Amino acid sequence: MPHSERAGFSRRTLLQFGSVAGLGFAASALSRGASGQTAAPPLKIGIIGSGHIGSTIGSLWVKAGHPVMFSSRHPEEIAPLVQELGALAKSGAVADAITFGDVVFMAIGTGIAGAIFIAGTLYTGRGMAGEVGHSKVADGPVCACGGAGCLEAVASAGAIARRYSQATGKHVAGAKDVLARAERGDADARQIWESALDGLALDLSHTVALLAPEAIVIGGGLSQAGAALFEPLQARLDAILTFHARPTLLRASIGADAGVIGAALRARDLVEPSRGRLRR
Repeated sequence: MPHSERAGFSRRTLLQFGSVAGLGFAASALSRGASGQTAAPPLKIGIIGSGHIGSTIGSLWVKAGHPVMFSSRHPEEIAPLVQELGALAKSGAVADAITFGDVVFMAIGTGIAGAIFIAGTLYTGRGMAGEVGHSKVADGPVCACGGAGCLEAVASAGAIARRYSQATGKHVAGAKDVLARAERGDADARQIWESALDGLALDLSHTVALLAPEAIVIGGGLSQAGAALFEPLQARLDAILTFHARPTLLRASIGADAGVIGAALRARDLVEPSRGRLRR
């Protein structure tokens, strides 16, 4: 694929296509089995990133009769999932999933991205709009994209946990654990949590200055922090803004299931019920 074409594929585009293909493929395989049609030979599938989205789609593949290797930087954390799914499910490192699979699916669920609606219509910017996670809000740390100080590297749930572990040498289960430690008086946790809030507020202030939205809806795992996130974030945003219209900060009602539900709805829109396959 030429570089000009590759450049048009954002992380969100890859996730959208991967989720649609994963859910559509698994649903199609399940429906073939239920209807008595001859199923295609099973594929060996490697899952890179076995978080909420990756584990859900991988589980569908296992239930459709395909061997799946779920990968994680901490394979022991996905052992219960693998045990529950049975003999077709395995766990390992990312390298194991890559070498295992005929198909490799990358689930991206720990970064930061956005969607922009103007007059009720999604603005896509040729697939590149909404990459707010790669706005620079600090001097560091280094981001997976190659930049330094990107919002995603500072304030995503994954980054909050990673930064705490790097600062203290202590492994934490996630951003929720860091917040709990901050509330108990852990100075390192407090500094990391507050710097994440500072980065989020700065990034949102840029969004407000450019688009003047009526509301900003925040979802994903971090939104589950509730008032511990929204109240100080609103205060920080108000402190940055001057004459600007203040948007309402809202917590997404679907919560952590948003990615999976969105992928399923996208798959529903693309699948032709009469033929059971994706439209071109």
